Amino acid sequence: MSAQLVSELNKHEIIVQTDNSTKGLLIPPKPSGFGSSINGGELLLLALATCFCNDIYREATRRNIAVSGVVVEVSGEFGAEGESGSNFTYKANVTADASPDEIDALIRHTDQIAEIHNTLRQGLNIELIT
Repeated sequence: MSAQLVSELNKHEIIVQTDNSTKGLLIPPKPSGFGSSINGGELLLLALATCFCNDIYREATRRNIAVSGVVVEVSGEFGAEGESGSNFTYKANVTADASPDEIDALIRHTDQIAEIHNTLRQGLNIELIT
C-alpha cells in the first residue's frame, strides 16, 4: 500500500495504491492555495471510520448477515503542534437483517479485528527515509 500527495499553488493531488489498484482522491487545497483543506487528524479519524465500515461488510458476509447500512462516528482530540492525539472513541450503527444480539456481536467482533484500529492500539514506528 502507498499514498502520495503532491502540493503546489492551487494543486493538491492525492494518489493511493493497494496492489495494482490505484485511485485518486479529490481534496481541494486550502483557501491560500497551498496544502490540504482537511488536516491529518481528520484523515486519521476517517481512516478509522472507513476501516471499520469496510470490515463490517466483510465480516457480515462471512456470517451470512445482510447489512443494509453502516454509520460510524469517530472522534479524537489533538492539542498543541507536535502533541499526539488522545481520547479516540467511536460508535457504530449497523442496520442489518439480523437480531440485535447478532448485530452487537458483529460490531464487537469487527472492533477486535479491524486492522487500522489494531495498528494504532499496538503503536507503530514511523520512519523518515531521506
